Amino acid sequence: MAKVFVTGIDGYIGTVFGPYLMDRGHEVTGCDTGFHRIGWLYNGVKAMPKVLSKDIRRITVDDLKGHDAVIHLAELSNDPVGQLAPNITYDINHKGSVQLAKLAQQAGIQRFIYFSSCSVYGASADKAQDEHGDTSPQTAYAECKLLVEGDLKKMASDHFSPSFLRNSTAYGASPRQRFDLVVNNLAGRAWTTHEIKMDSDGTPWRPLVHILDIAQAAACVLEAPREVIHNQTFNVGANSENYQVRDVANIIGRVFPGCQVIFGDRSGDKRDYKVNFDKITNKLPGYKVKWTVEKGAQQLLDVFERIKMPKDIFEGRAHTRLKQIQYLLETQQIDKDFYWKE
Repeated sequence: MAKVFVTGIDGYIGTVFGPYLMDRGHEVTGCDTGFHRIGWLYNGVKAMPKVLSKDIRRITVDDLKGHDAVIHLAELSNDPVGQLAPNITYDINHKGSVQLAKLAQQAGIQRFIYFSSCSVYGASADKAQDEHGDTSPQTAYAECKLLVEGDLKKMASDHFSPSFLRNSTAYGASPRQRFDLVVNNLAGRAWTTHEIKMDSDGTPWRPLVHILDIAQAAACVLEAPREVIHNQTFNVGANSENYQVRDVANIIGRVFPGCQVIFGDRSGDKRDYKVNFDKITNKLPGYKVKWTVEKGAQQLLDVFERIKMPKDIFEGRAHTRLKQIQYLLETQQIDKDFYWKE
């Protein structure tokens, strides 16, 4: 059992990840600034860990002392939000994350697991990129992931072991659902309109992974021998889970009854990448992907049916990161630096 400090505990992944770690016998303290606590789609977790309500930029050494590991999820969480305020993205996602790692080091914490992203590969669909492959970040969000990885790698020592999880694009049901991720978004459209009408032709490639498989990866890194994970990067997903977006749309169209799928012309989105997952499959003890997009689509359909999800929930700000951040800015609940106003 480890005592684990998890940032972003009240987010889309964190809400299921905290209880997942607790079920594996770990003692969890969560931390979250609370921007997205408004979104609660359904009652889907048995228990939540204790939570410190704090911006990661204001965490102290005393907050971290006594823990065996930090697992860091809390950042501005997608490309559109990153583009809304690139300077704040660098302040929180890059500087804030590096500062947190330095504080963990000062607190004597030996393991620091950082949630990075396969979006660092950007536009590289000519071949499946492994952890040593070409990176081509297309956004401030992806650039910050690489910057943090680079800075934390330099901090590795006999007493501090950073690990980097480059997660595929996440999907799946969570009480704090997100509908601004491709699988979840297409599933929401299929449910509310019985139609997936895409502006693009759906040819770009994306690696996809269920949030419970992300949780599993982080738990396996936490529990693995130090020599396996010390200063190591792992792409999180499975080779079979690289999809063209059009294939994702067609899968969801088959799972959701009476759904029509319509494609448009190629869009201006340059993100297009396939990823190789041999390393995590072969090197990380106990890790094996359990979910597919089809299974995840069925899970989402089951949740939508159970709660009879109305269209306004799908389209509202509670489950879309950019809409909620814009609302907090417009209503002056957070300031220009994304701190809560007193």
